[in-house]
Amino acid sequence: MSSQVESLEAEIKAAIEKAISLGKIVGVAPQSITLDRPKNRDHGDYATSIALQLAKPAGKNPREVAQIIIDQLRGASGISKLEIAGPGFINITLDRTSQAELVTTILKNGKSYGHGNALAGVRINLEFISANPTGPLHLGHTRWAAVGDALGRVLSAAGADVTREFYINDRGNQMELFGASVEAAALGNPIPENGYQGDYIVDLAAAVVAQNPTITSLPEGQRHLAFLEAAYALQLKDQQRVLDDFGTHFDVWFSERSLHDQGAVEHGLEKLRKQGHVFEQEGATWLRTTDFGDDKDRVLAKSDGSLTYFSSDTAYYINKRERGFDICIYMLGADHHGYVGRLKATAACAGDDPEYNIHVLIGQLVKIMEGGQEIKLSKRAGTIITLEELIEKVGVDAARYTLIRYPVDTPMVMDVDVLKRNTNENPVYYVQYAHARIAAVLRNALELNISIDLNNFDPSQLVHDRENELLGALAEFPRVVASAAELRQPHRIARYLEELAGTYHGFYADCRVLPMGEENPSALHTARLLLCSSTKAVLANGLDLLGVSAPERM
Repeated sequence: MSSQVESLEAEIKAAIEKAISLGKIVGVAPQSITLDRPKNRDHGDYATSIALQLAKPAGKNPREVAQIIIDQLRGASGISKLEIAGPGFINITLDRTSQAELVTTILKNGKSYGHGNALAGVRINLEFISANPTGPLHLGHTRWAAVGDALGRVLSAAGADVTREFYINDRGNQMELFGASVEAAALGNPIPENGYQGDYIVDLAAAVVAQNPTITSLPEGQRHLAFLEAAYALQLKDQQRVLDDFGTHFDVWFSERSLHDQGAVEHGLEKLRKQGHVFEQEGATWLRTTDFGDDKDRVLAKSDGSLTYFSSDTAYYINKRERGFDICIYMLGADHHGYVGRLKATAACAGDDPEYNIHVLIGQLVKIMEGGQEIKLSKRAGTIITLEELIEKVGVDAARYTLIRYPVDTPMVMDVDVLKRNTNENPVYYVQYAHARIAAVLRNALELNISIDLNNFDPSQLVHDRENELLGALAEFPRVVASAAELRQPHRIARYLEELAGTYHGFYADCRVLPMGEENPSALHTARLLLCSSTKAVLANGLDLLGVSAPERM
């Protein structure tokens, strides 16, 4: 689907190519044209600095290049005015009727408006929660549960084939401690030192025994393994239930154990060895990641033959690539900064392009405030704020929206008290209210028997500055989605929606949408109602990309 902005970019590119073919400009036409929305609408609907970019290779003054481009653009579809500003910017004003045709485009495309094909044909593995199945999902996982799910939606909207993957850390000492903790609770024994202390351990122990009443009478070694496996299955099922309630769904639940059980670690090691980056030293097996910018080489197998966590990481990456994924996105916690260099180096050691085939996002910490106090977190003590508790406090929509609306590389504060208020200072309420307000206007129109049929749409009616401003904001949506996908930043969608809601409220205040009193409905009322309807569609599409509901009533 070609957006209005993409069409304008194509017109400018064609004008440049024509000027080059006529010998008026020396150089090469750019691959892309950057268009900006001027803050002052007196400067047009869009502005581009492309003439400044072309001036030096052309050996001309930027304003002279701008004039050459303008000359070739004259008569282009949908443009009503072109002018040169400052050192060589080109300001572009669109024909009002042409711009208003966007309403038709949005309403005809419906749920697909904003979607594109920039990533068409690209297979992406998006791993956005990596957790031990040893307890409830906590606040660190919660941020990724929201942001990762939104990123998956945004990447899909850009045309990518996305597989959402949960990596289960079901191997190692923490699992042993978990099993021992549940077993001890069931037997009425003290929890082991460094074991898990939360109330959920007691609940799990009771559930395991209820499921298998004879488990406590098994021989000790067999009993421990039985408790571990039964508690693991129950806890993982509970994590899946909570994520489903949160609107976050995974295509693959990948077990770390399976890498070892199916020989994937040995296979990965052999592949890396063939690439020439594995070496032996002091009886241990190493990967020479310093060849590709890592701060030190990494141990794959210790001198006693035991495999390191890093061996699982490398095997997992190779496994993903061999499953046919072009890009592997890892979303890791704030304490995993050191993983960026080693994962990228691993990709390079495997013969891949670390700048394309692997992308690592690091999420910073979330702080929750309630009643002016920070709620402290402590997983082992069982006083942690879990995803489920957060949902109970503020609801799914408020939790998801708030977690998504901030860049992941910045720490964030969630104020429970603000998120419970139905006021404009609550961002999710502000955006959802705009959608519900439009729904109410459209219901009122139907009660008044006013036509809101596209067949009765006269785009020439929409000439008010507020209408133009709203149309311009709606035209930006496909670009916002594309940039959110390209930069892996779904927060751009949330910030756009807040701006769009504000623009709509300004339009509604200054442009009367419904007839007053005995006034007969006119073509202007119909046009404005259809503009409202297209705004409602874009708000709904944007909220859907965040996994947040678009209520019809509030």
